[in-house]
Order: sequence, then C-alpha cells, then structure tokens
Amino acid sequence: MPRTLAKMTVAPSDRVPPQGLDIAGRLRDVVALDPSSPALQFEGSWRPWSFFASGMRALDDALASFGWGSGSMIGVVIRNRPEIARAVIGVLGTERCLVTLSSVVPSATLAEELVRLALPVVVATDQDWTPQLREAVAAAGSLGLRLGDDEQPAEVIVAAGVRRSDAPTSRPGVAVQMLTSGTTGTPKRVDMHYDALGYELVSTSKYSATADLSVPSLASGVAIIWNPMVHTGGLRGLITNMVAGRRVSLLERFSVASWAALVAEHRPRAISLVPTAIRMVLDANLPREALDGVVALFAGTAPLSPELKDEWEQHFGIPALVIYGATEFGGVAGWTIGDWRKFGTGKRGSVGRANAGVEIRVVDQQSGAPLANGETGLLETRSVQFGQDDWIRTTDLAHMDDDGFLWIAGRVDDVLIRGGFKVATNAVAATLCRHPAVADACVIAVPDERLGQVPVAGVELRDGATLTSDELAAWAHTQLTAYQVPVKFLIVDQLPRTPSMKISQPGVRALLDAAG
Repeated sequence: MPRTLAKMTVAPSDRVPPQGLDIAGRLRDVVALDPSSPALQFEGSWRPWSFFASGMRALDDALASFGWGSGSMIGVVIRNRPEIARAVIGVLGTERCLVTLSSVVPSATLAEELVRLALPVVVATDQDWTPQLREAVAAAGSLGLRLGDDEQPAEVIVAAGVRRSDAPTSRPGVAVQMLTSGTTGTPKRVDMHYDALGYELVSTSKYSATADLSVPSLASGVAIIWNPMVHTGGLRGLITNMVAGRRVSLLERFSVASWAALVAEHRPRAISLVPTAIRMVLDANLPREALDGVVALFAGTAPLSPELKDEWEQHFGIPALVIYGATEFGGVAGWTIGDWRKFGTGKRGSVGRANAGVEIRVVDQQSGAPLANGETGLLETRSVQFGQDDWIRTTDLAHMDDDGFLWIAGRVDDVLIRGGFKVATNAVAATLCRHPAVADACVIAVPDERLGQVPVAGVELRDGATLTSDELAAWAHTQLTAYQVPVKFLIVDQLPRTPSMKISQPGVRALLDAAG
C-alpha cells in the first residue's frame, strides 16, 4: 500500500507572488542571504553560496570590461559540473542570455557550430578547452573564458577577435537559448524568455510543499540533480532549486548506485526520474527502505507507461506523479499529491491537469475546431507565462475528461500510414514493452514501395533475458492487429539514447540501416 502522505501538501496560493518572478534579481538575492552556508554538493564536497556569488561577480566583471552587458549572448559548453552550474547562475543572475552548447556531440560538430554562431563569448571547463575548441573560438572571433571550480572563476583563454558583422550579439529578454533534445530529429534552438520562465516557476511551485517564493529565502532539504543540464529537465532543475534557495547535490551522470547513495544521505521528500531511470532502479532490486522518507516521484521528459507506473508504486509505495511539457512551450500539466489522493486510481495514464496560468484544449486536426471532452485530436496550449494571446498547436494527440485531466495519445508524426491503415508507432512500442523480456522498444516508419510506409522496431532486452526476433514477432501477432506488427525486429544490447535518456529515433534508424 502507498505510504501516508499527510505531510505533503499543495503549496497555498498566498505563498507565491501574483506575477512571475524576477529570476535575475531573485538569484542575486538568494546567493547573498548566507554566503557561508552550503549550496552545491559534488563528489562528496560542498560549495557555499559564496561560490555562486563570486562566480557571478567575476563573470560580470570579465564580460562588462568587453562591453558584453545585459542581454549579451553567452555560450556555455554544458556539463553537470560545479563550474558550469556556477556559469549558468552567473549568466542568469546578470540578465544575460545563456546559449547552451552540447559537450556530448563530436568535437568537430561543436567546433563547426561555434564558427557558425560566432557568439560574443564562449565559456567552458578545462576539459573542453581542447586545441580544436580554441581554434574554433578564435576563428569565430569570440572571447573564450575558462570557468573554474576554484578561486579564479573566470579566466581569458582566447582573446576576443573580429566577429562576422551579421552575427547576433544579444537577445534582450531571453534567459536561455536552449537546444532541444533531438529525440526525433536534428536538435533546434528555442528561446526561453525571462518573463516566461519566471511565470512558469510560479505556476509549477504547486508541486512542492516547501517552495516559498514569496520572498528570497533558503529552503530546507536537498535536491538531487542528475538530469543532464544540456537539456531542459536538468537546467530547469538547477534554476528552480537555486531560485528557491534549496541546496543541490549534482551528479555528473546517472547510475543507480550513486543516485541511491545520495537519496540515503539526504532523504529528500521528492525525487525526479525519467522512465528509463525508473526502469533501471526497479531492475536493480533496491529494497523498499532504500527510499525511506521519499513521498513523491516526479516523472517527466518521456511518456511513463501505466504499467511501469504501477510497478513502481507497488514496489516502493511511492506515488509516481507525471509531469508534461516541452522545451518549446514549457510546463503544461502535471499531477499534484492532492489530485493523486483523490483521482489516482481512476485516471490511469493521465498526465495530470493544467498548471496554473495555462489553458489547454483539444482541436480537430483538419478544421481546428475545439472537440468535446473524450474526443481525441491535437493539443493546443495558451499560457500567461508566455504572454500568449493565440493558441499554440502542439504535435501531440490528446484527449481530456470532464475533470480537466489530460491524456497524451502520441504525436501526429508518430503515426504512419501502412497501405491505408494508420499505425501509431508509440502504441506499438508500448505493446512490445509489455513482453516480459523487453526492457524498451522504439518503432519507426520506413518507406515501402507497395504499402507506402511500414513499421520496424529496435528492441532492448532486460538484463539476462533471451529472445529472438522470430519469437518476438510471433508474440506481437498475438497482441496487435496484423498491419500494426513491425516487418522487422532488431534486438540490440542497448538502444541509442540522448543525454536525457530518451531513445534517439535517428540513432535507431541508423542502427536499422546498418543492419540492412
């Protein structure tokens, strides 16, 4: 049975300001409250709040001396390391624009992007300042800064040169120019505005019982951040907790052992995991008491199957609260503890209800006309946090019920047409995952001369499991209609993933192409 949740309550509305937060101002205030108290833990050592305050001052001094003030575009090669967290808070605390740069792409790819962007400033750690990176930054005319995890927060590595005259210098009002995850294709950049992000932090504060955003303050507890900050989940996690004055324990990369050790050390009341990590934790057979003190798991980034949610709740007795959103349009909906208590057993598979300040509706794909509750169509969203007057159409298929709960039925571009029959690839993949030997699956469309498109599947098995393609195909025919069954099953040791642990469809396609 689930644990008693009496102490976990929804944050009252009078504990948050009526408008969005001034993120830059709040960060400056928070880091100055108690400079000597611990703020960030990494590999067992704590950095105090003064670590961020000194980094903010050093970055501001270094950039101001070159004329790069408020709104200036600052590229940061992102890693889950203290000096990069310091750089992120330094850029945002001085109202500049953080341009995220991926440390996981090939060095040649990063170098090409830096030359193309020709940013005013590029910030990186020692390990990323390779000769190739230095050459690219110099060729772009950018100022190159090393951010340290020491008493020298900012050091010039590459002197500023002459940049292209058409290269943008600033994006006033933009907090982050964020790379999307590239799960379904080439990553693109999305602007996250200061105002929008400030509104979103207020609207999502309902998910925390200890987030008092009414005044700058230091919060109790420790948040464990393992999600890669190069993507929105990890970066928002850092910003959200720093704005709330909450201590952060940072993992460079996820492993069940290191994550569980931090949970045991800090006993957080709420934890955050993506579905892949949830599967890893369950497969590690952690005892129920390993998560003593945890009263809620927040699950986002990728769809959480009802079966995996049930397995988690049955094993640990901790509610798995789904949250839904995207880099492009921010946080949209989610489950609160209060909703879980009241509706948890009757709204299976729902991603929750709209966040404060967010409106959602479902419309017909062709006409755009709003649909009645229970009918499936395209999801549209409109929110105060983005200052929207018009509805933004997503690519997600969805339906709602009379209580305002939302179900996501996949993406429009996840539906292929096989000889006139529609096949929802995400639904086929979810069915394959119900096989006891299957850990995860990805189904994509490939061209077919006769039928137009057909589904093919990449499949990852559970540790120790054995299963052949023919055996899986035979099983699939008992679970799916004939036109839904993939024409090919490629069983691999590990499916390719993005840094945020989502399956990479381009990576799966490359594997299938290579297999012939």
